[in-house]
Amino acid sequence: MRTLRTFISALLLTCSLLGTVAADTTTLRIGIFPRQTQDKMLSHFQPLAEWLSRRLGHEVVLESAPDFAAFWERVKAERYALVHYNQYHYIRAHRELGHRVILKNEELGRSQIRAAFLVPAYSHIRHIAQLRGMKILFGGGRGAMVNYILARDLLRTGGLRDGDYLMSFARTPVDAINALYYGQADAAGAGDTLIRLQHTPWSDTPNALRVIALSTPIAQLPWAVAAWVPDTLADRIRDALLALNDDPAGRSVLGQAHLTGLRPANDAEYDSVRQIVARVLDEHY
Repeated sequence: MRTLRTFISALLLTCSLLGTVAADTTTLRIGIFPRQTQDKMLSHFQPLAEWLSRRLGHEVVLESAPDFAAFWERVKAERYALVHYNQYHYIRAHRELGHRVILKNEELGRSQIRAAFLVPAYSHIRHIAQLRGMKILFGGGRGAMVNYILARDLLRTGGLRDGDYLMSFARTPVDAINALYYGQADAAGAGDTLIRLQHTPWSDTPNALRVIALSTPIAQLPWAVAAWVPDTLADRIRDALLALNDDPAGRSVLGQAHLTGLRPANDAEYDSVRQIVARVLDEHY
């Protein structure tokens, strides 16, 4: 009798665990990297999560993180089925975790992005070489692709090396531009699309900042699925998000995320990112 009771208990426990796993498979967790503050990113992308939930028939949970470093730790922990991150995070996740890119952003009608160096409009600085000895702000930390890695590559192109300028970091790319606007640095590295961001201090005074240099373009910010996501589900996610482009309600969802579209992407588009990362960080993905 004791053996029978033990068997039944074990069977009930197994069924309970299987039920938990089955329930988890109905939830799709999306990770959105903190290009702006965590709260803003969640607010901007929540309508997209709701759209995806309706299209897939799955519960969709949206998450972000307080900063780039914390976000990357959550990516490494395989917390997300679908991830929207920067190009550097993607090539690392592709190499180390097997993530597969499916889409990329279109912002202001372009599916490429460039690093820009900004200075206050009143500054005497007109060229990269004049940043020697100056304080430069980079937003997002050393894991920020456009605002730090690509921006540093642009400095190298202009003849500046480590030690030729004072380097400081802001929590997010937008924080770096805000700090520059308020006179806390001589220059800031930023993505060229962020310069046109609405509802920021500098958007009310469009001539307050000046661009002194632009990098060569790279593929826009990627969306990728984790290695454990089946191809059939990855295809459904991609198709559901691509449908945003051709639906009036979908275009409204994109607008709330500050996007003009989502476009198909493939891994080869990020080979130039790999080359830049190798030059600047001596990391090879």
